[in-house]
Amino acid sequence: MFKKTLIQQQALKLLAGKSRHILLFGGSRSGKTFILVYSILVRALKAAGSRHIILRYRANSVRQSIRMDTFNKVLKLAFPNLKFYENRLDGCITLPNCSEIWFGGLDNDDRSDRILGKEFATIYFNECSEINFDSVNTALTRLAQKTTLVNKAYYDCNPSGKSHWSYKLFIEKIDPVTNLPLSNKDLYSSMLMNPADNIDNLPSDYVTSTLENLNEKQRKRFLLGEWCDEDDLGLWNTKLINDSRLAEVDTSLRKIIIGVDPAVTNNLSSDLTGIIVAALGENGHFYILEDASLKANPTVWVKKIIDKYHQYNAVKVVCEVNNGGDLIGELLKSMDNSINFRQVRADKSKIARAELILSLYEQKKVHHVGFFRELEDQMCSYNEKISKYSPDRLDALVWALTNLNAKQIPLIIA
Repeated sequence: MFKKTLIQQQALKLLAGKSRHILLFGGSRSGKTFILVYSILVRALKAAGSRHIILRYRANSVRQSIRMDTFNKVLKLAFPNLKFYENRLDGCITLPNCSEIWFGGLDNDDRSDRILGKEFATIYFNECSEINFDSVNTALTRLAQKTTLVNKAYYDCNPSGKSHWSYKLFIEKIDPVTNLPLSNKDLYSSMLMNPADNIDNLPSDYVTSTLENLNEKQRKRFLLGEWCDEDDLGLWNTKLINDSRLAEVDTSLRKIIIGVDPAVTNNLSSDLTGIIVAALGENGHFYILEDASLKANPTVWVKKIIDKYHQYNAVKVVCEVNNGGDLIGELLKSMDNSINFRQVRADKSKIARAELILSLYEQKKVHHVGFFRELEDQMCSYNEKISKYSPDRLDALVWALTNLNAKQIPLIIA
């Protein structure tokens, strides 16, 4: 039986209010997504023939995290007897009253054009920190279905940096493009929801063993739901990354390198092994294609490196070997002798190495192809003087881009 938490009851009251745009923001596993999906189902059942859509940056993400997970949980707890028809090809569920709930991504122009060719009574931007403002505005042109409902847009996120459009729009109440005050502030409302508000629905040790052990910036974001001052800690900030972000590569790729920052131990307190796939384009720009970092024993993460090497037709694996990692090359070769391996040793501080790569970002020559939340959090939060963790993902990115940018490396056409 579905029992709403106090914070979920407050959220539902806000969602039913006069605001047309509502953002629920806060820490991880605070019940934001659950209550928004619940509200959409209530609206869909209330107005026969109404149409609603749940959007995320990537289509496969919305299907995995919402359709196959949260949506099913909401049905089981709150609507256990509800029957529906699902068209998996179109990503659409039809309810008995002919209302529709669609699930879509904004990462593919053809796919999003097909979905957004319709009109909707509700548009829900899940993980809106991953969606650019232009895409949001385009989707909002389809918030135009004429039903008995008041058309509404829902948003949720774990707060990112204060330069993000969601902070400007919902917290500062200014237009993210013009930076002028909104003329219709009452249409925009937001609410903080944190894990502590949803403690009855979480594993007993989730907060203490998972969220409280995150790095400084991640703890503020995923435990406390705080918006970050990007410039307070790391070299990078969200705007610097967002300004050059792409949905897909816009040029032919000349060569691809796998950058690795290995963990030298394998226990609960071990660091991750940073594994970043980066490419050099024909236009001289650089592209971050994947963050494949993981915490595992050496055999597992070496296999991951080999898999990514062949998947992307990479030309080289570049791996830091300062901390007793000299055996990595031997292990890599023993598992796949075709791997082109290069070991590198740090002769500068992490910040000094990173600053050389930062200049490429400032020149808008590095493009993240998609969103890499954990990597970007690390880039925007790591401070060599106060951070107590190893920036494994950042180090792997720096090694990959440093080698792609090094003129002495011969060009290999992949």
